[in-house]
Amino acid sequence: MSEHVINLKSSVKKRSQLKAIFHKFKKNKLAMFGFVILVILIIIVSTAGLYLDYEADVETQDMKAMFLGPSWDHPFGTDQFGRDMFARIIYGGRISLFVGLFTISIALTLGSLIGATAGYYGGKIDNIIMRIMDVFLAIPATIIAIAIVASLGTGLINILIALSISRTPQFARVVRSAILSVKEQDFIEAARACGTKDRRIILRHIIPNAIGPIIVQATLSMATTILVVAGLSFIGLGIQPPTPEWGTMLADGKSQMRYYPYLVVVPGIAIVLAVLSLNLIGDGLRDALDPRLKN
Repeated sequence: MSEHVINLKSSVKKRSQLKAIFHKFKKNKLAMFGFVILVILIIIVSTAGLYLDYEADVETQDMKAMFLGPSWDHPFGTDQFGRDMFARIIYGGRISLFVGLFTISIALTLGSLIGATAGYYGGKIDNIIMRIMDVFLAIPATIIAIAIVASLGTGLINILIALSISRTPQFARVVRSAILSVKEQDFIEAARACGTKDRRIILRHIIPNAIGPIIVQATLSMATTILVVAGLSFIGLGIQPPTPEWGTMLADGKSQMRYYPYLVVVPGIAIVLAVLSLNLIGDGLRDALDPRLKN
């Protein structure tokens, strides 16, 4: 009976905390603006198959229709091969958002395991793991990604591997810091005293209570990852033509930007909107999850 009451109180407390966090986030107008933009982008790219034909609108070249300005039939104009820019922007958004989400998911999982292990056990294990992470952190993530892609070759799978590896040390550092802040608290000592296994303590007690900074880091890192993907594609090491991707579209349009500026303006705005929305959400989550900002 007492255990049931404790679990009920715990669930009520968690719901009240989530409600308070959502209330603080909702009061942040910039964060809500970013959230609305991101939701609109996700809806548009995820439902593209309902109003666009990939083969006809994205891949088919029509030299008679090249360099057409924005119109009702082509809202963003056409490129140097007569392909519809609107369709390519939408399907390019699918790739950029998918790569960002998948990369952060893998990096978050690996970084959480590495950081939690280092922070929980400490001592030599902590020193060995974190010194390895420091080596990776000493090199810019973009350089690491370029080196890995150059070694493995271009392609979506290799980009996912490269970006996941380059982002993992950041999450390991953040998770370790969060673990160190909670691992000596009373409820962790109580779990140890009850004979709870280390793995269960880390996964069920420590990481959930240190999730705030991890979520913020994930949101901001996803924005950076979209920029890195666009940068790799721009220099020819990312998604290869004719597959639509915002960075590739920028690279294709840069030679014609003097006479047809929309070729670079449109994908540039798409990148800005995606990255801006994620940064605004990350800032809003940071403020909402910071216990020092209750007022």
